[in-house]
Order: sequence, then C-alpha cells, then structure tokens
Amino acid sequence: MLSIKDALEALEGKWKLLILFSLSAGPKRFKQISRDVPGITDKTLSKELKNLESNQLIKREVFDAFPPAVEYTITAHGLSLEKVLDELHFWGLSHRNKVMG
Repeated sequence: MLSIKDALEALEGKWKLLILFSLSAGPKRFKQISRDVPGITDKTLSKELKNLESNQLIKREVFDAFPPAVEYTITAHGLSLEKVLDELHFWGLSHRNKVMG
C-alpha cells in the first residue's frame, strides 16, 4: 500500500500527468507546455514543473543564451510511466465514448 501512496503523491493533482504526457513527445519550453495543457496558469505550471523535477520525473536545462532559454525534458524515471500514461489515455478515450456517446 505504501508504494501506491508514494506513486499517488508524486503524481497527485490534475496537471502532472498532462505535463508528463506533453513532455513524452520530446523536450519543450515553458510556453510550449502551457499550450499543450489548456487551462493551466503560468504560476501553477511553474509549481508543478518544480515538483516533477524534485521527484526526478523531468529535467530542467538552462541554455546560455540571451534571453536565457529553459527546456524541460522527461527523464528515464519519468519515461518509466509511459505504459501508465498510454493506458490512462486509451481508458480516457473509451470512457469519454461510453459516457458521452
């Protein structure tokens, strides 16, 4: 049971899985993620990215440029959730069809 609790704490909230799904397509900058996750505020996205980084699910890389460029990438640890994300994606499609017709 503790392992499920740990997983839920690392992924809790309505945004983290959507952010990981966005990053599973490849590295992205902040605004690209923001566009992929409709409804999320910049403040919330920033908070969620920091949390995902602290759980080693994503990596933040700052490039020496002007203006500074920051890119987010899913880590190998984050990629280990790929099957979970795929299953949730397909279940969500099935659920939407069943409920909404």
